[in-house]
Amino acid sequence: MYRYDEFDHGFVSERVAQFADQVQRRLDGDLTEDQFKPLRLMNGVYLQLHAYMLRVAIPYGTLNSTQMRVLGEIARDFDKGYAHWTTRQNLQYNWPKLADIPEILRRLASVEMHAIQTSGNCIRNVTTDHFAGAAADEIDDPRPYAEILRQWSSNHPEFSFLPRKFKIAVTGAPNDRAAIQLHDIGLEVARDADGRLGFVVWVGGGQGRTPMLAKKIRDFLPEEHLLSYIEAILRVYNMYGRRDNKYKARIKILVHETGIETLKADVEAEWERIRDGVLKLPVEEVRRIEAYFAPPQFRTLPLTDKNLEMASATNPAFARWVERNTHAHKQPGYRSVTISAKPIGGIPGDMSAEQIEAISELGRDYSFDELRISHEQNVILPHVALMDLKTIFDALVEIDLAEGNIGLITDIIACPGLDYCALATARSIPVAQELSRKFGNPDRQKEIGNLKVKISGCINACGHHHVGHIGILGLDRKGEEVYQITLGGSGDENAAIGTIIGRGFKGEDVADAVETIVDTYIGLRQGDDEPFIDAYRRVGQAPFKEALYGTV
Repeated sequence: MYRYDEFDHGFVSERVAQFADQVQRRLDGDLTEDQFKPLRLMNGVYLQLHAYMLRVAIPYGTLNSTQMRVLGEIARDFDKGYAHWTTRQNLQYNWPKLADIPEILRRLASVEMHAIQTSGNCIRNVTTDHFAGAAADEIDDPRPYAEILRQWSSNHPEFSFLPRKFKIAVTGAPNDRAAIQLHDIGLEVARDADGRLGFVVWVGGGQGRTPMLAKKIRDFLPEEHLLSYIEAILRVYNMYGRRDNKYKARIKILVHETGIETLKADVEAEWERIRDGVLKLPVEEVRRIEAYFAPPQFRTLPLTDKNLEMASATNPAFARWVERNTHAHKQPGYRSVTISAKPIGGIPGDMSAEQIEAISELGRDYSFDELRISHEQNVILPHVALMDLKTIFDALVEIDLAEGNIGLITDIIACPGLDYCALATARSIPVAQELSRKFGNPDRQKEIGNLKVKISGCINACGHHHVGHIGILGLDRKGEEVYQITLGGSGDENAAIGTIIGRGFKGEDVADAVETIVDTYIGLRQGDDEPFIDAYRRVGQAPFKEALYGTV
């Protein structure tokens, strides 16, 4: 894990002091809200429906147990006792007082954390695979490259005021768990025919009111040209991206309007001008950053554990949890554990201060002092010995976080919606809770199998509904909350934008509509193992539409 150097400490400390002065000027009335707004956004502070909200950066979703513990302490001391994991691998506090935010930032800085560039028209938190460095299917650990991008993009003088916010994701495995095709820039670690490391580069993905999949702009970019090529893309976007209409300001619109070949020609021309300059990455510098992400000192362990097998045979809940919430690790005798932040009937992504602190101890004691946040709003212990799985499960039972539902219908992504967000047009949380309760029976979830449900409270799509196998979008229709359903979306390597199935449903009817969709799927799938998304792609929307509306 990367550790701050002298520059990092100085930079963050100076920013905290600067923002503390700006906050005091706002509280004293020396700054109006309009004057204060651009200043607070540069420091991750939003004004929501009921209070300010602070978004904390967790670079590429990686943190240690001390950082996790402090996040829990802040939730207790300055919020209402809980916090919310986001789809950019960050954390949000929904109820801090403005006067307390400088002290929160000081506490974050004391453990090498901050809130810089978690908002505004800049390069946001670079995200990656939550199993990075551990996954058995990984070509190479993408986190060193995410860290290099973080250092390059932090307070970048040319890209701090872009036409619109800009998001970058990196995956190190062919099984894309970072949703790279839904980002402004997506990077896939690859090797060429000679075995050299580099990247497949995608440009122009995004969700919101105009969802688009990224288009491949380069089949292979050598490792040493990472920064120069990304800078070339940003320069072209900064020059030609629209600033007259924020709804058409993302790079996806530029790609759509100019065409990928024209954009590529502009990028390649700019890149030729800068490719061998100061942004060319020295091999030794890449290796230096990689050293921060060296694997832990794993023990040599057996491939199986008798106690684990016995516990699984006698405890169905534990067996389900092992099956759903643990992931293959590259080191024999280890697994990666996903802690579900989606207990049945709970608020997706929310955790209490006590739960966060308890998880920090599990990370310290059983995962080499390392934790991860996923873009699916869950927490990961990346390196866990098989022999420790039962101990972790028992500890999670004590804090009500032992749900074995990862990848199932109750592992719902949902934005805060109209309960918090000033941009929302409908609530997301109650819909997610009702769906969770309706499908909470473990046998029912197992019967359904892999199924991703994603809910957004407005067209901005913070709940990623466009790429849900079942996506739900809350809208306002003449003062009434109405929910539009899309089917067939996906955020993995076979990315797809979901298709609207028909007219919307009232909030109280959404769960029944989803049940109709699920029952239709079960009735038409080929064998018990055909996943929902495969069945939908095979038969199309007609049978689902007929089941919901009685007509095709």
